[in-house]
Amino acid sequence: MADKLPTKERIKIPRAAMPEQRADLRIANFREVNLGLETAAAEREAQRCLSCATPACVQGCPVGVKIKQFVDEVVAGEYLKAAATIREDNVLPAVTGRVCPQENQCEGACVMGKRMTSLAIGHLERFVADYERQTGQIGLPQRAASTGKKVAIIGSGPAGLSCAGDLALRGHDPTVFEALHEIGGVLIYGIPEFRLPKQIVRQEVDNMRLMGVKFVTNCVVGRTVTIDELMNEEGFDAVFIATGAGLPRFLNVPGEHLAGVYSANEYLTRVNLMRAYDADSHDSPIYDCRDRTVVVVGGGNTAMDSVRSAKRLGAKRAIIVYRRGPEQMPARAEEVHHARDEGIEFMTLTNPIEFLGDEQGRLRAMRCVKMELGEPDDSGRQSVSEISDSAFEMPIDVAIIAVGTGANPLVQSTTPELQTNTHGYIFADEQSLRTSKQGVFAGGDIVSGAATVILAMGAGRRAAAGIHDYLQSGNW
Repeated sequence: MADKLPTKERIKIPRAAMPEQRADLRIANFREVNLGLETAAAEREAQRCLSCATPACVQGCPVGVKIKQFVDEVVAGEYLKAAATIREDNVLPAVTGRVCPQENQCEGACVMGKRMTSLAIGHLERFVADYERQTGQIGLPQRAASTGKKVAIIGSGPAGLSCAGDLALRGHDPTVFEALHEIGGVLIYGIPEFRLPKQIVRQEVDNMRLMGVKFVTNCVVGRTVTIDELMNEEGFDAVFIATGAGLPRFLNVPGEHLAGVYSANEYLTRVNLMRAYDADSHDSPIYDCRDRTVVVVGGGNTAMDSVRSAKRLGAKRAIIVYRRGPEQMPARAEEVHHARDEGIEFMTLTNPIEFLGDEQGRLRAMRCVKMELGEPDDSGRQSVSEISDSAFEMPIDVAIIAVGTGANPLVQSTTPELQTNTHGYIFADEQSLRTSKQGVFAGGDIVSGAATVILAMGAGRRAAAGIHDYLQSGNW
């Protein structure tokens, strides 16, 4: 156990750097890139915290983790206690410690960032979660007495899991229904092994089982069972819809039907859920990238995940094609940095207008135009327009389209009382997340559109609070 250093000494401590697997080695494997802090480095980093009276970092966290408290517990060497503190608000600390964009949220709000470097809150969160996993000891928060109320949660992604965890802690009986054969949603099928090992997700799910959460796989709500059947025949007192935004979007240009053109959803599902990353043990049907040119269209985290996966699957050239400039890329700075280190090529201010095939219907080339940035629009984002007479053609073998997703339509199609907008997203009250159907709540990407893991988890927490109020009061 260590005492807090005087403030003058704390501010002299440099921010802990995350150890990484070397770029020249990691491009040939799917093992995790970031290696985690050692104990001494974590305790030293925790000492940097200024213990603000009103921690701005907590305000910047979408799920409201008690950051000051858990960091103080790290300083004291009480790592399991720190894990339990985090889990009161965040049931997936090992996940968010790896994939949450802390630089825009808790760390972005850290007062130290104004004059120095922000506290490495994400690194410390990961350290605590990894510590309990490695020691086999789990820091679980106290659960309230059982209320006897059953809640069905549709979708096992971040929003669904976060909601289930909060409901369990409040004494309710949550059951999570997942259409696929593994629990985790986008955490399992969307995020690559090198950024979020699947065993980490499985361990967090096991921890939730210890908290009282039940899971049902291979159940497509809207087909296998409807919401009305869950409520009227299965005896659920409330339902939370967290089906996400998994409907892929395309460019709507000629040639997208060619063999070798994927949506990022399909490509990453084949790589992750179907384990194409482990070719020695799994025979997953995926277009062979070895010694080929792979282009990924898009500039977000999903695009980075796709292009970095292609590199590891043996692509000779792995290229990001993005119609805006590098400064406009929505991907995390860390992901772009890792991609550049790994030899990923970037073609910015470039937009595909056609994919070209050979006589067998296989992709052989891509036709593009160059773009230029214009004046900012009302949101402050620069407009982009095509440069005349700038078209060119480049030979490619595989194209992966990572330009966003739309609302999963299954539940809405069999629940006509649910009010949706013109894009198929479900309307829900911003605070309580109640929908137009009594007893049914909705949140995460199926309401907001595609967002980050932690924002979906914040929606899950708000839904859990809304469901709890409804179950306690009976008022809609």
